[in-house]
Amino acid sequence: MNYKIIAQETLNIEADTLLKASKKIGNEFDKAVEMILGCKGKLVISGVGKSGLIGAKMAATFASTGTPSFFLHPTEALHGDLGMIGKDDVVLAISYSGESEELSSILPHIKRFTTPLIGMTRDENSTLGKYSDLLIKVEVEKEACPLNIAPTSSTTLTLALGDALAVCLMKARDFKKSDFASFHPGGALGKQLFVKVKNLMRSDSLPIITQDAQVKDAILTISEGRLGTALITDDAGKLIALMSDGDVRRALLSDNFSLNDNVLKYATKEPLSIDDEEMLASDALVLIEANKIQLLVVTDKNKKIKGVLHIHTLIEKGIS
Repeated sequence: MNYKIIAQETLNIEADTLLKASKKIGNEFDKAVEMILGCKGKLVISGVGKSGLIGAKMAATFASTGTPSFFLHPTEALHGDLGMIGKDDVVLAISYSGESEELSSILPHIKRFTTPLIGMTRDENSTLGKYSDLLIKVEVEKEACPLNIAPTSSTTLTLALGDALAVCLMKARDFKKSDFASFHPGGALGKQLFVKVKNLMRSDSLPIITQDAQVKDAILTISEGRLGTALITDDAGKLIALMSDGDVRRALLSDNFSLNDNVLKYATKEPLSIDDEEMLASDALVLIEANKIQLLVVTDKNKKIKGVLHIHTLIEKGIS
């Protein structure tokens, strides 16, 4: 049996489902986004079975992208958790058939609270469809399941529609990378979006020499500084150049080289630097890699040196 072909067929069926759905997006999507934007409380998502699992993922996505949200299981709602729905909330209920018994049981109570209800189902004439104030249709020609029974294409489409809602809301709220970082302070994602240059840069015992120094002074400073580089300033203390291990090696190959030569003879003039220590460390890494350097100098607006950020530090801290 060729499983590769089966896998490709599965992906093609589900991809086709998404493409067809994208062409059918209508005004109901605009209205749903506006309803959620106008919500003063939380977006409560509910569903059972596969729809419930998709709903839980949706709630997590909404909550992490600026829309307060939580998942409420219909069975738990019937046994007291219905009180978790506030008067200022909006409910997003998910059921492909629109007839899930547990979900259908709580719909009258949700309407009794006059809570706005957005339904996601294939059938506008189903119980869920009739109770919904707004309906986002989940239309699937066939499941990827060879028996056309197991929720596959339908769950993929439902998940994608939830993502589409979340992205619309992010755009509407002008949700930025810095906002995302505040919700993800831990782990690799947090490091990428939360750690700033000032958190990792070295600012003490910097290897600094003045522009009138000799090459031998630079070599000694490079050795003592343990950064592979000496930073060079003018008489006003502003960064004007740097001398790296590589610069020293190239200098040694020069005719008439002398350790007593002025350091600027071999230094790298106007080295790359930034004057924003609030820059994300991940963005600084992009800058370092794009310019094929190892050390990024951090200055103030007047080019006075505040610190340095080494690529090794970024890698050790898991910045990528």
